[in-house]
Amino acid sequence: PARMGLPALALLLAAGLLHTQASPPACSFQLDYEEDCFLKDGVPFRYISGSIHYTRVPRPAWRDRLLKMYMSGLSAVQVYIPWNYHEPLPGVYDFAGDRDVEAFLDLTAELGLLVILRPGPYICAEWEMGGLPAWLLWKPDIVLRSSDPAYLAAVDSWLHVLLPKIKPRLYQNGGNIISVQVENEYGSYYACDYGYLRHLLGSFRALLGGEVLLFTTDSTQAEELRCGTLQGLYATVDFGPGSNVTEAFGAQRRVEPKGPLVNSEYYTGWLDYWGGAHTSTSSAQVAQQLKNMLQLGASVNMQVDIWGGTARGQYMFHGGTNFAYWSGADFKDQYKPVTTSYDYDAPLSEAGDPTEKLFAIRTVISKFQPLPVGPMPPASPKYAYGWVALRKVSACPEGCAGPAWHRLAAQRPSLSLQYANLLDVLDVLCPSGPIQSQLLAVTGAVGFRHRAAELTLWLQEYQGTLERDRQTALQVTGRAGDTLDVLLENMGRISFGANISDFKGLLGNLSLDSSPLSNWLIYPLAIDTAVQQGWPHTALPRSSSGGRAGPAFYTGTFEAPGIAWDTFVKFPGWGKGQLWINGFNLGRYWPRRGPQQTLFVPGSVLHVGHPNNITVLELEGAPSAPLLHFLDHPLFNRTLKSSTMATE
Repeated sequence: PARMGLPALALLLAAGLLHTQASPPACSFQLDYEEDCFLKDGVPFRYISGSIHYTRVPRPAWRDRLLKMYMSGLSAVQVYIPWNYHEPLPGVYDFAGDRDVEAFLDLTAELGLLVILRPGPYICAEWEMGGLPAWLLWKPDIVLRSSDPAYLAAVDSWLHVLLPKIKPRLYQNGGNIISVQVENEYGSYYACDYGYLRHLLGSFRALLGGEVLLFTTDSTQAEELRCGTLQGLYATVDFGPGSNVTEAFGAQRRVEPKGPLVNSEYYTGWLDYWGGAHTSTSSAQVAQQLKNMLQLGASVNMQVDIWGGTARGQYMFHGGTNFAYWSGADFKDQYKPVTTSYDYDAPLSEAGDPTEKLFAIRTVISKFQPLPVGPMPPASPKYAYGWVALRKVSACPEGCAGPAWHRLAAQRPSLSLQYANLLDVLDVLCPSGPIQSQLLAVTGAVGFRHRAAELTLWLQEYQGTLERDRQTALQVTGRAGDTLDVLLENMGRISFGANISDFKGLLGNLSLDSSPLSNWLIYPLAIDTAVQQGWPHTALPRSSSGGRAGPAFYTGTFEAPGIAWDTFVKFPGWGKGQLWINGFNLGRYWPRRGPQQTLFVPGSVLHVGHPNNITVLELEGAPSAPLLHFLDHPLFNRTLKSSTMATE
């Protein structure tokens, strides 16, 4: 089936003959079951919307992206709200800074954009665990997206915090939110729990009122429509360009005999996974498909989300970036983690720049409705800050990294050092000390340590890497009494399907010569907290364990020459890891796996007038001359151009 719940170039066409209604409310957005259309303030209404994730765009760039969407001719935006982004621990809520969803919604209203809100509680969206908090899995037998009392209790607590923030912003209450989706393509989930949907419907109605338009979205498959729809929630469908439009809407008509025909997601884009190819779609093709939909005019009213491909990819109007650890994963025969870049060859690029595709879409829209007056805002300026070198000063004298570093040192006096191997700073990254438990790693990384009292184990050096669905065994030898350290990296929890209960940690026995190892010391690593507090730049160098290979931190600085523009950083010869600049977690790099070769660095995270601090956690081994290269454009090492739009 096609990817469920991923936002995209969202086009909702709702048109019809003028229909009069006696004394409509001052502000109303309703279903007209007689004329099979939507009514806005009592008048038939059509809108064209595009999806944007505030969670994937730094707050200083929100206005720029939304203004460009408005100037493209869009009248509405689709917005997901990931639960786990705002409730990192039970009862701990975060709506500050980049997480200030109320400020984002208010900005959409200020710019004259309507909103189609998709608050979940499950959203998919290629987001970590589909937006569900990983701490739900602390109860190992919990059944997610069901009437499980433990799950419903957590959902109710969250909705009682979130939805009161939404209610005053509903269109009926003078705001700009015209409709709200309940759950997300629930029919594709195995549970098929009507009690769960009824519970959500009751909660949404109790907290938002009886006037707001609530809807669901499912594929055209009869079984999915059976499990994903419920009386009281307007049922919409999604289908791709390979579908027969009449048959697809016939599926909707079987569950909604009257009302507007709505295709909630019309998918024709592509998605990138680590290890796959970067894919792109034809601007002319996308524009033509859009024109075909708009030409249906008064006879068809649909929302068109463009995404798809043989890997269930998606196509956003503006995708943005999976900063920090928020990228999700797919599971199709094997585990497939999503890249840090969430560009998706969208009309607005990852950096928010208008593309050829955007102008092609804008031209089509202009043939059906007037465009806003004024020019399209330009692309943000980019700057190639050049090379920054890193060296190991705690492990060897200056210059030991080789002539390449030495030459760059002469060019750039403000360089960097490796602060320490990760295993040497466990006390910094886990100041409260280890625990003896099997608690999960919620995000980021966690360390496991085992003292082998009677086992032949020699692990004073880096032994290798195990990877889910790839290498799952490693041959090691050693001496009794040696210490085994395991670093677990969360590559992203599965965001779609029956596997979203994606536990992380030592989930089963780790065995040596068929003998299970127990009594692990677990170090939850608060790396982001330490880096945001200035570590390791503000810390004194400490002795290191020499040239031991394995995960290590590198630091560096560079100056912005009077400007703080967007840039892209390349990792020549590096393996895999995480990058922070000035404490901001820019996400995962993995050039050896590709296709993404650079990370996007928003200008808003940079400083002017004093050094910008770089922190790198390299997991697989830095090059002998550890250099970073700042460019004014992104790079991908493999690109697949599509000439046809395929769906599953």
